[in-house]
Amino acid sequence: MSRVTIVTDAWHPQINGAVTTLENSIVRLGGLGHQVHLIEPGQFPSWPCPTYPEIALARTTTVEITRRIETSRPDYVLVATEGPLGLAARRSLRANGTPFSTACFTRFHDYLWMRFALPRSVTLRWLDWFHRPAGRVLTPTPTMERFLHARGLTQARAWVPGIDLSRFKRLCGEASVLIDGLPRPIHLYVGRLAVEKNIDAFLSLKLEGSKVLVGDGPSMTRLRRRYPEAHFLGYRSQREIAEICSVSDVMVFPSRTDTFGHVILEALACGLPVAAYPVQGPADILTDPTVGAVHDDLALAIEMAKRASPEACVAFAHRNFSWEKSTLTLLQNLVPTCTSSSHHQRLV
Repeated sequence: MSRVTIVTDAWHPQINGAVTTLENSIVRLGGLGHQVHLIEPGQFPSWPCPTYPEIALARTTTVEITRRIETSRPDYVLVATEGPLGLAARRSLRANGTPFSTACFTRFHDYLWMRFALPRSVTLRWLDWFHRPAGRVLTPTPTMERFLHARGLTQARAWVPGIDLSRFKRLCGEASVLIDGLPRPIHLYVGRLAVEKNIDAFLSLKLEGSKVLVGDGPSMTRLRRRYPEAHFLGYRSQREIAEICSVSDVMVFPSRTDTFGHVILEALACGLPVAAYPVQGPADILTDPTVGAVHDDLALAIEMAKRASPEACVAFAHRNFSWEKSTLTLLQNLVPTCTSSSHHQRLV
């Protein structure tokens, strides 16, 4: 079959949507008989990213990236991130006249504004520059696809992620141990504890029952101090997250800047309805009012979501999101490194 080279600055031990999408796609590509060559930060010297020390920024050169790409003899190249490795790969591929695809997983224009007050217009112009030479730009949602089209990146296509239904499913029995005895209803947040996640919008609400947070991050200390009544469980395994979701009453997703929101799918697959703002990501996923609610009033969205049926949530996740379907979308949109159509036909 075909050889696919993926260059990414996002990889283990990072926990984010880009890593989840790439990891699951690589497994499915291999299952279809394709050879995947991964170029990731663990293969290079690196330094920690400012404010995100768990993210390793690789130190490399265009010459080194060129050698690695050429050694992999790719039929297709996906530059999955806009970090140091992505930049080096872009330079290499452009210099050699090699067609390639890119992925746009992150709304950096919002993140950099919230963290460093870097004007969104500056970041957006840079992102336009980065992705413009790509034959395809893959992005997680139809909303982001339309946004990129409006900026002139008409080669953008939605590459909707899936959900691992073998790991995220409705559980019982020991599922209640981690939050046993907490007053109900249980309002659950799962994700990174960081400023761009807008967690204060959730924790500042007057809600009956309990607020439970799974995850860690730079805002942990501040949030613990400001909201002592909330229950912070730190990082948890996928199994534990499935257990907690299975016995909670609603997941609250307060972020306004996420490109997608994988935890929304994970919650639904466990039978947990989701409440969120009507923004990109949640609005793209929560298209059925029987599985959750989006509203500008987050408290109202929470109350509406609590009426949803766990059975409807599980059925919705099974019906609409699979990694097999997601991987087929990827295969159909990768741009061949040569002009021959035979490679593309063989890949799909």
